[in-house]
Amino acid sequence: MTEEQKQRVAVFRFGIIHEFLDAVRLDHGEQEELLRRKCARSWDIPSSSRSSIGRSTILRWVHQYKASGGKLESLYPHERNDQGKTRALDEETSLALVECRRKMPELTVPALIHIMHDQKLVPAGISLNPSTVYRFLHGHNLMIRENNPVDRRKFEAELPNDLWQCDAMHGPRLMSDGKKRKSYMIAFIDDHSRLIPHGQFYFSEGLSCFMDAFRQALLKRGLPRKLYTDNGSAFRSRQLEYTAAALGIALVHARPYTPQGKGKIERFNKTVQTQFLPCFKGDTLKEINEAFDLWLSGDYHVRSHSATQQTPFKRFTARMECLRSAPENLMDYFRKRIQRRVNKDRSVVMERRLFEAPVELIGKKVEILYHEESPEQVEIRYQEKSWGLLRQVDLHVNSRVKRDKNSQIEISGEGACETGQLWEKS
Repeated sequence: MTEEQKQRVAVFRFGIIHEFLDAVRLDHGEQEELLRRKCARSWDIPSSSRSSIGRSTILRWVHQYKASGGKLESLYPHERNDQGKTRALDEETSLALVECRRKMPELTVPALIHIMHDQKLVPAGISLNPSTVYRFLHGHNLMIRENNPVDRRKFEAELPNDLWQCDAMHGPRLMSDGKKRKSYMIAFIDDHSRLIPHGQFYFSEGLSCFMDAFRQALLKRGLPRKLYTDNGSAFRSRQLEYTAAALGIALVHARPYTPQGKGKIERFNKTVQTQFLPCFKGDTLKEINEAFDLWLSGDYHVRSHSATQQTPFKRFTARMECLRSAPENLMDYFRKRIQRRVNKDRSVVMERRLFEAPVELIGKKVEILYHEESPEQVEIRYQEKSWGLLRQVDLHVNSRVKRDKNSQIEISGEGACETGQLWEKS
């Protein structure tokens, strides 16, 4: 399993157990009921064909996470002892089963198994087990679900920063480099108080803009316990999933085509469209963001909300003792993570830039961490240990590098001392 796959599994597991980590508000009966519900439902588990989770498994994850002091790495999966051995369904049978199910979705599992054997889509001597087929189809969302009425109820988070909702809204066309461009507003709302931790207009609703808005919201108002989003590409990104989980924030996605769960942020968007935008007279991104900040602080946050009968600011600040502040190294959690293998000449290529890695890491698969806005500042990690910042390759200096009989680096020629020290082989 690759490092990226392990991270996805760890993020999924954190999403399962996060409600048990704040156990001060759950008595024994509530914890048992929460366990029962989680064990009873179906899950789309990363890198697994299973769709259910046992009680002991959930409790083991909780224990591992707490014992590690809240490290996400404690939820990484261990390598299987049966890795490489034949599983219940081989790849060809699995593909045939999926194809057959999609062609005949109305068939029951026993009838589907009969068709598979009748059309010789199963290897000779192999008999498909109904429970195995059922779990496989259920794990791939290929079981027909009845269209039962959905029980939807109004809800409100108990405390400030218990839950944030976020969304991206289409904004007005603004001037940029002499041309009109479409703008987008990315905003977060605290479910309990209706306060806006941060809202800003951008020329894109992509991942980089969303992560910038998210970082500013955390700096202003602290860390939420849950972040509720829709299913847009930015909200489903692995970078957001890892950043949220590493900060102890549970990332919750709305069910597709059911915007009712994000009613509070949708209502705020409507307020922006009807009360702020009609009064805005500027035509640049800077002007609209300055006006939006003034409107939030001087109007929206200090005006009594119809649902709570309190101002968002007063309701949010009434329970300041329960807020979690952002860590001092918050920027480190927003770095982009990629994997590279160190070449034999110690070079590593990243964003069309050539860097030199330590000699000890030649041939190793390492993790590269950097900010897109400052790609020259690159940290290298191997096996969860930092090896410091990488140095960009200076081909002219490298042409003067020689080694003595003990493989120690020597630099010949004038100006060598001006280049600084190079990595030395230990």
